[in-house]
Amino acid sequence: MPRQPRRPGQSRRGLPVRPATGRLLVLATVFVCAACGLVYELELVALASYLAGDSVTQASVVLSVMVFAMGVGSLLAKRLRPRAAAAFGLIEAALALVGGLSAMALYACFAWVGHSQVALVGFSLAIGVLIGAEVPLLMTLIQRIRRQDAGGAVADLFAADYVGALAGGLAFPFLLLPWLGQIAGPLATGAVNAVAGGALVLWLFRGDLSRRDRTYLLAGNALVLVLLLLAAVLAPAFERAVRREVYGDEVRVALTTGVQEVVLTGRRGEPLALYLDGRLRVSERDEQRYHESLVHPAMAGRRERVLILGGGDGLAAREVLRYRDVREVVLVELDPGVVRLARTDPELSALNGGVFADPRLRVVDAEAFDWLRRSAEPGAYDVIVSDLPDPVLTPSVKLYSQEFYALAARALAPGGRLSVHAGALRGRPRVYWTVEATLRAAGLRATGFRVPGRDGGREGRGGRGVLPEAGDWGFWLAARAAPPRLALPADAPRLRWLTPAALREAGAGRGPRPAKVRPSTLVHPRFVP
Repeated sequence: MPRQPRRPGQSRRGLPVRPATGRLLVLATVFVCAACGLVYELELVALASYLAGDSVTQASVVLSVMVFAMGVGSLLAKRLRPRAAAAFGLIEAALALVGGLSAMALYACFAWVGHSQVALVGFSLAIGVLIGAEVPLLMTLIQRIRRQDAGGAVADLFAADYVGALAGGLAFPFLLLPWLGQIAGPLATGAVNAVAGGALVLWLFRGDLSRRDRTYLLAGNALVLVLLLLAAVLAPAFERAVRREVYGDEVRVALTTGVQEVVLTGRRGEPLALYLDGRLRVSERDEQRYHESLVHPAMAGRRERVLILGGGDGLAAREVLRYRDVREVVLVELDPGVVRLARTDPELSALNGGVFADPRLRVVDAEAFDWLRRSAEPGAYDVIVSDLPDPVLTPSVKLYSQEFYALAARALAPGGRLSVHAGALRGRPRVYWTVEATLRAAGLRATGFRVPGRDGGREGRGGRGVLPEAGDWGFWLAARAAPPRLALPADAPRLRWLTPAALREAGAGRGPRPAKVRPSTLVHPRFVP
């Protein structure tokens, strides 16, 4: 009886190693590919949060789209099982290229198009489809080595896959992100992905490939590695070009700390501006209005000991330390890199008046919520200044919760005051009034006011790369017994903008309270973009 011609996927040609070793190599490749896949996933989540701001929404979009796409990829892979080895090699090469270049592509869309949401969904779909196609093909390949019951093979594959995911999940925040950054990290991951997938197919399963398949896979993987290497070489120039597009030509300092990206602009006589993770935090044009309003109304009364939560730029501390009867200021800042920059950069140090050289100021490197909970002495502070990012940014929501304000109230001395930056009032009145409801739920009574920006809300640089500069700022001044009177101290220093008349006008400009405003808690956060 003549022998039937065999298709490549049905090959029974011997492997270059014993079956047990071959099976171990397949599971090792599953481990590596799973680690790489999770790195791509986490990178997309991190970039979505960084570029769009609302990490809960963006993470939900990325994860849900990727899981859906993985299901689609698994279904599509059914048609590829007759040529499992060649298909797996091709998919890993494509995944290495798409995943490795995803960060650069998203940054490019953000800088030159002005948004990255469409690209984010596109990459989530593409990467999800490719990751989803891996397991069915690997299932075919491991059965090609040694037949076993489907349940046992699935258990082995998923065990290696989940352990690899654990390795990738730990490697991303602790190794790749701090050592290589958000662009070089995915590029390195893509190179590992391409080598692992290509080596498995081109060596272990070379007998299942035709000569044409081997040629195409070898050339394709080589091309992917060359493109990833070229992207890595061009990455520094690319980052500089993105920063110029986002921040303009006057970037003075750009660094990545263990917490965030910090960019300081203001060359050739341009006003100084500090951006944290792409969002404007300090503008020399308007910072006096903001910091004078945040600090000085709270200083009307006893003020020997002052606590500043946030404010690593030193500008709130500058205003506090203008009062000579202040004996001690404790500044709790999460990012020591911002404090280091505020100490050492000549322009920023000049703006904050060299405040970090004042012996009355003590800096604590800690997260504000955790520090209040564990280290704040009850009843110790006459004034607490909450100089924190807007509540609509998800990482900041717990710093505007009922639990946070209860901890702050516990640290207040009798008769003490708490000053809170509550975000922009114009366009987001519910967010502003939710802060008041939250303060009230924590046992505090508050007086609110609204301070307009210098030019009423000039847009950031073309809307690209930064949030619009604040058109206004909302503040609450809170105390335990009764709402504090909105007034400047009788011995207030000479201020550049905030006068008694301006403060009266600010108190009248907060607008009506929306209906049914509820407090925000850790379990039920109420702040939304």
